[in-house]
Amino acid sequence: MTALSLTRPMASTAVPTWAGALWVGAVDVADLARPDVDDLRLVDADGHRAARLLVRDGREVLGVVEVPVVADHVSIDLVRSEAADLPAAPRPVVVPSGGLPTVTVVVCTRDRAEQLRGCLTSVLALDHAAFDVVVVDNAPSTSATRDLVAAEFDDPRVRYVVEPVAGLSRARNAGLRAATGEVVAFTDDDVVVDAGWLLGLCDGFARADDVACVTGLVASGELRTPVQRSFDDRVSWSRNVSPRVFRLDEQPADLPTFPFSVGAFGTGADFALRRDVALALGGFDTAFGVGTRTAGGEDLDVFTRVLFAGHALAVQPSALVWHRHRADLAALRVQAAGYGTGLGAWLAGVALDGRTRRAALRRAPHAVAALLAKGKAGSATAATSRVSTAPADAELDRELRRTARVELAGVARGPLLYLRQRWDGASTMRPVPTPVAAAAPTPVAAATPVAVPMPAPVPMPAPVPTPVTVTVPTVAGATS
Repeated sequence: MTALSLTRPMASTAVPTWAGALWVGAVDVADLARPDVDDLRLVDADGHRAARLLVRDGREVLGVVEVPVVADHVSIDLVRSEAADLPAAPRPVVVPSGGLPTVTVVVCTRDRAEQLRGCLTSVLALDHAAFDVVVVDNAPSTSATRDLVAAEFDDPRVRYVVEPVAGLSRARNAGLRAATGEVVAFTDDDVVVDAGWLLGLCDGFARADDVACVTGLVASGELRTPVQRSFDDRVSWSRNVSPRVFRLDEQPADLPTFPFSVGAFGTGADFALRRDVALALGGFDTAFGVGTRTAGGEDLDVFTRVLFAGHALAVQPSALVWHRHRADLAALRVQAAGYGTGLGAWLAGVALDGRTRRAALRRAPHAVAALLAKGKAGSATAATSRVSTAPADAELDRELRRTARVELAGVARGPLLYLRQRWDGASTMRPVPTPVAAAAPTPVAAATPVAVPMPAPVPMPAPVPTPVTVTVPTVAGATS
């Protein structure tokens, strides 16, 4: 008989000392069904008493199971039993007759070269026939990112771009202007993408002709500390395991605040836009995003603008990335404050926009009730949380309640910070009303990687009201 070895998507040299740490990995039902497999061995499982396994059927995500770990092994019979209770895999999406679209992957980063290394390594291993990569170095303080790309990622598919003005929206706009693919996929430097990530995004676009935005599953790649577990328990976008398609004129029964549904659409670490639609919308609004006063909200803004423009947004869990959450409380407080100000700024933008104000007022009571519930319950037990299997920790719970209040205070400050951004000239790019011609897709099978040269970038107008110069050297031409 055979022992099947499972590995972690995000390796770490730190051995956890906390009893609630979860070993994280994935397993396929095809492997569970093999008659010659009678054991599941977890690689690097020291210090872990339990494991969370993402169960897949090929590229499709079925759900997660949590099982005990005994001497680096988990019971295959228990995993089989738990997996059998998960919903069946959704019907496969039919690949368009014209083949897969070309894709530009945009990775925005700022002074985090070590994290970027793992992200880019996983991106270049993607199972897609026609993609290129744009690394946007946002307001760098050193040459570390440029040096890393030049030394370790000398690949014709990779281009290095500098956006000198700080702000995630500005960085994403720089990536959008440099993009050449029909689809522009965005991810962050602190993730590891699954090999089928781009194929999953393409599946999302193939669900309907009006889909202009696709978001994927951002799964927790490490659950080593109490803070990581509490964050995972709280966020909703790490549990989006069911494919969905959202349209403005179709009110989901389970989302009373739709289309202002934080978390239901996904998050900025994993999404893609049709390039022509993104340009027609004016790209990303520089009033939002990490690196600005508002410190977030740019993903919420673009998701709702896609819907209000009459397009559909698809959630496609098979577009999977793994995310490493921050491991300490100090970082979590900073993150909570930024999330709060970004949310408050986004709500202010919604309220001041004539296209969205009426819809927002209709759903305001539900939104206020949800925010108040979060403030009373605290981050660890908010209404959006899953039932946690982590050991109780009274001190942590008290700190998380304080963190929740920090977040609510950020929501209150957000509107003023949004107005200050507007006063300083923050805006979207100049919209491109006519769709920009993109390279014709290459009709190849989804799982057959081939070298496809990407066309030269299409010149784009500078953003307004503050023009920004973006340098786009090739990797080979990067200099110190």
